[in-house]
Amino acid sequence: MKKILLLLVLITSIAQAQYSVKGTMLPPNNTDWVILYKVEGAKQKFIANTNTKIETLTIEGKEQQVGTFEFTLPAETKTGSYRLTYRQDGSGFLDFLFNKENVELSFHPDYPEQSVVFMESKENQVFNEFLQATQITQKTVDSLQVVYLRDASESVAKQFPEAVKKLQDVYTIYDDRSKGLLANHFIKALKRDVDSKPVASPQEYFSSIVDNYFNNIDFSSKELYNSSFLIDRVSDYIFYLNYSAEPELQQKLFKESIGNVMSKITDVKLKKETLEYLVTQFAKQQNGETVDVLFNDYYSKLPASFQDNAFKAKKLALVQAAIGRIAPDFSWKEEGKTKRLSTLKGGKNYLLIFWSTSCSHCVKEVPELYKFMQTQKDTEVVAYALEKEDFEWNEFTKQLYGWHHVIGLNPKDKWDNKLVTETYQVHATPSYFVLDANKKIISKPYDLKEIKKVISAINAPKKDAKKATTPEKK
Repeated sequence: MKKILLLLVLITSIAQAQYSVKGTMLPPNNTDWVILYKVEGAKQKFIANTNTKIETLTIEGKEQQVGTFEFTLPAETKTGSYRLTYRQDGSGFLDFLFNKENVELSFHPDYPEQSVVFMESKENQVFNEFLQATQITQKTVDSLQVVYLRDASESVAKQFPEAVKKLQDVYTIYDDRSKGLLANHFIKALKRDVDSKPVASPQEYFSSIVDNYFNNIDFSSKELYNSSFLIDRVSDYIFYLNYSAEPELQQKLFKESIGNVMSKITDVKLKKETLEYLVTQFAKQQNGETVDVLFNDYYSKLPASFQDNAFKAKKLALVQAAIGRIAPDFSWKEEGKTKRLSTLKGGKNYLLIFWSTSCSHCVKEVPELYKFMQTQKDTEVVAYALEKEDFEWNEFTKQLYGWHHVIGLNPKDKWDNKLVTETYQVHATPSYFVLDANKKIISKPYDLKEIKKVISAINAPKKDAKKATTPEKK
């Protein structure tokens, strides 16, 4: 009997030492798998994967299909932020907090954050209620501020402090409710400082948001670090709050906002991960100028043991053909002679085209472009064709007299061309690059309409400055 009791105690202790994460997707997702990751900054660590089961339930008197899944976590599972991923791209993931308790949730796979409901898990119930409450009260504050900007009435000025107080009360209530919870660190960090009086101008309002954005965020917090929170805040601050439609001003804002973020991060590991995240994002955008700033002003100043030279080389390779860079060089045969892009002379500027005779859009657009370029004598054209064989190319280029013609032959796959796909980062034809006389890339027009606009502008006659005249003495 003692052995049986001991066995029952052992089984019970093992059962209690495990945690479950149960989920219901309504309607079911079009994939039959769910992956669980632990989120740490810009990185995620694989934990487990499982299949979803399609079940039919009666909901409000109607039969509906739902997708259900479940994970079992061992006792030693670390607390922190976790991610359920159920699609390879798009809005196919949902983050939640885990703090040594069972988690049960349901959500719509197309709108996970807006639809999620936690049936079990105090951490997530409190945090989710907080997010909903602040969204409502913050919306009221913002709406009154917008009204005040349009009409600075006394009525709105009186309502505004009351709305701000309600917002601050929400922060206080949920700060108290979340004491001792993991969620408390996020609730404190999300607190937004708002003045009790509405501001008089849009610029002042926006500046206030930007200036106070990091007031309550503790970059040394382990709890915030072991989630996507800090990286998400940094990303929103740099890419959304510091935005301008004017390219030169945008580059300036990027540089200033990056400097502000870096001044707030003292932990070397977090600084490295943040920099690598930002480099990756700017490299995707082909923003070579900002990639250079990140590497030269910050990454190179990290301790040598934290610098990843392979990462740096890989990301710099991605922006070899970014605007502001000298166009990567290549050579070709033309009339029995070897020509190089870097040594071409004669044009005040150049248009580099990547195209193909097997691309229907190219076949239509290139002749139209040729007709336009006959009016732009200052611009020489280098047309680089991606082809499996050269017969059609030989015939087609006869009607494009006066251009420099280059062919990249790859019999199996025309895209098997590292110069084009890796160096120039071209993945669709036609693609265009406008170069100045020194072969520096000055523009990447999207289509024929934009090409005409860019080329016409750079070839437009420059107006001579009026010479100052001295009145003739009588």
